[in-house]
Amino acid sequence: MARFIEGPVTVSVPATSANLGPGFDSLGLALSLRDELTASVDGVGLEVRVEGAGSDEVPLDESHLVVRAMRCAFEQMHAAPTGLSLRCRNVVPHARGLGSSSAAIVGGIVLARALVAGGSLLMDDDAVFRLAAEMEGHPDNVAPAFHGGFVISGREAGEFYATSGSLDPRISAVVFIPPTPVSTEVARGLLPETVPHADAAANSGRAALLVASLASRPELLLRATRDYLHQDYRESAMPESLELVRRLRDAGHPAVVSGAGPTVLAFTDGPSRPLADWSPGPDSLVAQCPDGWTALHLDLETAGARVES
Repeated sequence: MARFIEGPVTVSVPATSANLGPGFDSLGLALSLRDELTASVDGVGLEVRVEGAGSDEVPLDESHLVVRAMRCAFEQMHAAPTGLSLRCRNVVPHARGLGSSSAAIVGGIVLARALVAGGSLLMDDDAVFRLAAEMEGHPDNVAPAFHGGFVISGREAGEFYATSGSLDPRISAVVFIPPTPVSTEVARGLLPETVPHADAAANSGRAALLVASLASRPELLLRATRDYLHQDYRESAMPESLELVRRLRDAGHPAVVSGAGPTVLAFTDGPSRPLADWSPGPDSLVAQCPDGWTALHLDLETAGARVES
C-alpha cells in the first residue's frame, strides 16, 4: 500500500483555450490565469473549501471534480487515504470556455500524485495525461493544462496523444469574458453531423497555418484563425460572442471563440516587444470590451500544472 507525505501540498494549474479558431478538438493553449489547489492527507473523512470562481455553485463533497480526479489518481497508485482536506482558490471562470474543468481534473491528478511518496514513479507523466484526457473525454484542454504552452493533441485507435508546438514570444492574448455561461454540452449539441468538403479542406489549411503563425509568423494570425467548422453553428447559444468576434476581426484583430465559448480570445502583442504592425495592440483591444463583460490581457503560459510546495 502506498504511503503519503506530510502535507499540505499546493499545485497550480493554468486556464486554457482550445480550438483557437480552426483547430477544433486538436489545438490548445495555456494562459497566465492559474487556479491553486492545496490538500493534505490527515484525519478521517473529507473536507472541501472553495474560494473564488464557482464557490457558490460547486459541490463540497465526493462529487467535486477535483476530488473525483484525486480519487481516480489515488486508485491508480493503489493509495487509499482515510482523510482528505482540500482547499481550492479558483481564478479560472466556470463554463466560459477557459478550461475550468480541465484545470480541476489536471490539478486534482497532479495534487494526488504529489501527496503519495514516490508518486512520480507510480504514475508517470504519460499516465497523468491519459487519465486526465479520459476523464475530460477529449485532450485539447487537458494537454496544455498539464504540459503548458501550445499543444497539438488528439485520439487515434483509442489512444490519446499530445505534442508541444513552438510559441513566438511576441504573442499574447486578450480574453473577453461575458457575465453568463454556456455549457460545453449545449455548445457541442449545436454542431452538425457533417460539414461540406470545401469547408473541411479550408479549415485544414487554416489549422496548419495557425501552427506556423503561433511559432514565428504572428502577422498571419488573422488569416490563420479563420474557422469553418464550429463557431458559426454555435451562434444561437452565444450571439453576442459571435458578434464580437466578427467586429474584432473586421478591425484587424485575430479573434476567435475560446473553446466551446462564450469567452472570446484575440491574439495581440506579447510582453517582449512594443506595438507591432501585425496587431493594433492590447490597449486597443481592451477598449472594445462590451458593457458587463470583463477583459483580461494575458500572457501565453509556458508552464503547465506544477507543484508549488
